[in-house]
Amino acid sequence: MANSKFEYVRQFEEVDKLLPNCWIVMRLDGRGFHKFADTHGFRKPNDTRGLSLMNFCAECVMEEFKDVVLAYGQSDEYSFVFKRETTQFSRRASKLMTNMVSLFSSSFVFHWRKYFPDQQLLYPPAFDGRIVLYPSNLNLRDYLSWRQADCHINNLYNTCFWKLVNDGGLTKKQGEERLRGTFSSDKNELLFSEFGINYNNEPELYRKGSVQIWQPTTEVTVKQCKSKESDEMLRREVVRTRRKVTLFHTDIIGDTFWTEHPEILGASSS
Repeated sequence: MANSKFEYVRQFEEVDKLLPNCWIVMRLDGRGFHKFADTHGFRKPNDTRGLSLMNFCAECVMEEFKDVVLAYGQSDEYSFVFKRETTQFSRRASKLMTNMVSLFSSSFVFHWRKYFPDQQLLYPPAFDGRIVLYPSNLNLRDYLSWRQADCHINNLYNTCFWKLVNDGGLTKKQGEERLRGTFSSDKNELLFSEFGINYNNEPELYRKGSVQIWQPTTEVTVKQCKSKESDEMLRREVVRTRRKVTLFHTDIIGDTFWTEHPEILGASSS
């Protein structure tokens, strides 16, 4: 309807272009995921199948949105960090958010049977999304530290709670009462003294969440080509270096990760 008399309605569209020179973070969260997890028989306190599916969906998003330099996920949430100078979708918040959330959601449904072969998907999941801008490297790192600290706090509580319920014979209400007002040290002591569990030996996937970044990888392929001197076919190795999404379960609160991967924040120290 270009150049029609109705085109004036475009003037009502909101301009939602994001500020330049800022880190764009798009975080998505599962909507009503406690009910979804219970309905689909997720294992407590952690279901590796569900976490692996979330990680795969995040990888699908990164493969489509190449300007995402890092993704961090835990439980039913994932945060995607765009490089500061990205111009994808002209930095329009609504375009970025809706495309990423819809791709993640559809990937979750499409690949469900790969991770839950014995569990039928009973109803479609839903994810909401939000975009936040962080003007400095420190702000960005503090945001990611906040999410990883949240992962630790929630997982320590859930590990204790489900041990008390599943192995300690308590009801859910009794488990909540037992843990009310406790500190991290109390929970660690509870796990060790009553269940023989050293929390620090629990899988890092559960304790630290999942970090995905781009890493250079070398691929070697063998091609056949005809010799210049004869008609003989020769085998020749072709070596290529390309970027690949790589998954880590590691600490991102301290400096070590960022020192080992300086390309994420780039040359700027601000």
